[in-house]
Amino acid sequence: MAVALYWLKDKKEKAKRVAMFRRIVVKLGTSVLTGGSTRLDRAHMVELTRQCARLHQEGADIILCTSGAIAFGRERLGYPDLPASVSNKQMLAAVGQSRLMFEWERFFEIYGIHVGQILLTRADVEDRRRFLNARDTLGALLEQRILPIINENDAVATAEIKVGDNDNLSALVVVLAEADLLLLLTDQPGLFTADPRNHPDAQLIPEVKAIDQTLRQLAGDSVSGLGVGGMMTKLQAADVARRAGANVVIASGRMPNVISRITQGEAVGTRFAALETPLESRKRWIFAGPSPSGSLVVDDGAARALREQGRSLLPAGITAVEGPFERGDTIFVLRPDRQEIARGIARYSSWELKKILGCRSDVISQRLGYDYGPVAIHRNDLILV
Repeated sequence: MAVALYWLKDKKEKAKRVAMFRRIVVKLGTSVLTGGSTRLDRAHMVELTRQCARLHQEGADIILCTSGAIAFGRERLGYPDLPASVSNKQMLAAVGQSRLMFEWERFFEIYGIHVGQILLTRADVEDRRRFLNARDTLGALLEQRILPIINENDAVATAEIKVGDNDNLSALVVVLAEADLLLLLTDQPGLFTADPRNHPDAQLIPEVKAIDQTLRQLAGDSVSGLGVGGMMTKLQAADVARRAGANVVIASGRMPNVISRITQGEAVGTRFAALETPLESRKRWIFAGPSPSGSLVVDDGAARALREQGRSLLPAGITAVEGPFERGDTIFVLRPDRQEIARGIARYSSWELKKILGCRSDVISQRLGYDYGPVAIHRNDLILV
């Protein structure tokens, strides 16, 4: 009986944890992966993998945003003495990225979890069509229960398209994935009232309600010097992520069971509460973003499905396409009497929709030779007016 009761309690705790955080982005800095040394600490990488695997097996979506490509490249090449030029850093990243992925794949394979690599630059997020492509790829991986491992494409990124650090990259991934928790794991226990390296009496700040200039002045530089992000970049990332609807925690990646403890609700590190839900954030973007570029006229059945059943808009319900507009643009949805009933983000361009309007979703690929999914506008990208 005692065993049965314990199992029941454990099952309830798992359900509660997954319900609390549906989708989690875990950002791992170079200092976490090396422990402050010049070599990757594979034993600790396995421990972090175990914690992520447990959440994944309990039903949560886990996305790993990992640093370490350049450190792996240096290790792989025997720590060559090279000038600190951009081309040399890109060369080290090119050598180290494949090795970094190999190690993560090997570790997650222990738990029967497949992984997939995505390399991003800022341009992939700022351009709306590339944003949708990246989001669709990420969504497809998660739908198949494949754990995405994301890094900046350092080998080819230029200054104009670089995110610059994986802290801010992880915040952009939160936006892409519509995540509800971002864990920024670093070599510090969190944000302090002063630099703890110079002020032994500095106190950990357990919760941040507002990111202001005073708080920014508290943010110091990277402790180890191995990474490119300090506490300031973590504040920037936290601000972006919480505005996108995610809770954020800055904590030490070397703390025992840190990922498990945070997701179980333990007060660890410095916490930032989400300002709104991911859906509210997206609705705000649809209304406050660019003016709609075109319109779709739908039949009465499609209008009822949108209004009364909360459905996505399918090509079969579209009777007219008014453009031009591109995939990723915001467009109007109109009833047959041309009254606006919704606005949404188009999954297809106007010329593509003209080819598939009125047709069933299962023939889209036959008409176009490819498809971006079965819907013209997904319900998560559509706001009723």
